Amino acid sequence: MKTVQMIDMTLKTAEVQKAGTLTFKETIEIARGLDRLQMDAIELPEMQGGKADLLVRKTIASMVSSALSVPVALEDDAVQARESIRDARHPRLSIPVPCSPVQMEYSAHKKAPALLEAVKKQVAACRAVCEDVEIIALDATRAEKDFLCQVIEAAIECGAGAVTLCDTAGIMMPEEMAVFMQEIREHVPQSAKVLWFVQTGNTMHMAAACAAACMAAGADGVKCTAIHAETATLEYLADFIRTRGHDMSLTTRVRVTELGRIADQISRLIHASRSEQTQFEHPLMNETAGICLDANDEIREVLKVVSQLGYDLSDEDGARVYEEFRRVAEKKHFVGTKELDAIVASTAMQVPSTYRIESYVINSGNVITATANLTLDKQGTKLRGVSVGDGPIDAAFLAIEQIIGHHYELDDFQIQAVTEGREAMGSALVRLRSGGKLYSGNGISTDIIGASIRAYISALNKIVYEEA
Repeated sequence: MKTVQMIDMTLKTAEVQKAGTLTFKETIEIARGLDRLQMDAIELPEMQGGKADLLVRKTIASMVSSALSVPVALEDDAVQARESIRDARHPRLSIPVPCSPVQMEYSAHKKAPALLEAVKKQVAACRAVCEDVEIIALDATRAEKDFLCQVIEAAIECGAGAVTLCDTAGIMMPEEMAVFMQEIREHVPQSAKVLWFVQTGNTMHMAAACAAACMAAGADGVKCTAIHAETATLEYLADFIRTRGHDMSLTTRVRVTELGRIADQISRLIHASRSEQTQFEHPLMNETAGICLDANDEIREVLKVVSQLGYDLSDEDGARVYEEFRRVAEKKHFVGTKELDAIVASTAMQVPSTYRIESYVINSGNVITATANLTLDKQGTKLRGVSVGDGPIDAAFLAIEQIIGHHYELDDFQIQAVTEGREAMGSALVRLRSGGKLYSGNGISTDIIGASIRAYISALNKIVYEEA
């Protein structure tokens, strides 16, 4: 029984690109879904040169177990491409090569001899930094066969371990595609040394049939997507192997039982991205869209983004914002514009902090009474309070009141998510009433209890400041 590799192209398909730029969270969720399906490889799109793209690559590389493939154009830096997926368990550098006369002239702007030399040079450079190197023969079905074989042979001699034949125009019938693949393999002397993949076009709505014919003819793997696009879909190929695989001694690692559910989730993420792109956006949001900051960013970079969001902060407020940013960034892979906006709202333009949170320990469960152990810093003096309550947040608020020796009426308390996902930031709003006046405080954290404590302390500091 031969195991056919399934290489997913969902994140790099033209269909996704037309949908608009996926958010960081959407891209990560798609990659996680594909990894749960046990895809043999996941292909990432070309980098646009931004820091956000690099952060996406590094994050995906650190969490997926599938092989991770990144494109390296003929003029790209192989070392930089390899570094972007440094933590990947199975890194792969893929070199797309325009092989038809039309693509050579209009895409690569090279004649055949110059293109051949460029391929040799780039394959050797990629092989020097990565063991798994793939050459992707773009528009292979319209290329001159002799030249196509020269390119593939040169790539194999320089260290390529996989070859992808692309029917980019989608002009092949299933039988023709299978015969084409076999002929190229027969004319390449070292064909047995490499894996042979196919990528079929869907111009005539026959991409899945062409890919199936190639699998039956001995292809080692096929390129596909989890959504309907201009190539074969994973769902159709999985159905083919499930129905006829036993008769042809073919199988796949893909978890077919979860395929439908995860494909639906990915499709919804992409359609949601499309809808968001058609909505009205403020000019400032357009300017800051896609910005991702992490714990390594310096204060000037963070404050530059804050300024783009429309805030004019003093040096003191800027320092507070950066301090809070670092605290949040250490818990998350990144901090986007939504999170940074919430950080500014909760930390900047505030009164001096009479009380600061030093530490807190909350114990809660369905069989124990909630307890809170808090330590606050009041101008250098450490104050501790321990209390029980009807739930962890009530216990925390009572512990604060024990420390300050005063009870304030809780006029309002609200909790909401600032962002989505498991690592979502929670925002808490607390309104305390003192002397007939209302004082509001806001707190944010990936820990909703911590956000609530910070919101209470924020409102408390405003009361203490005004009374003083």
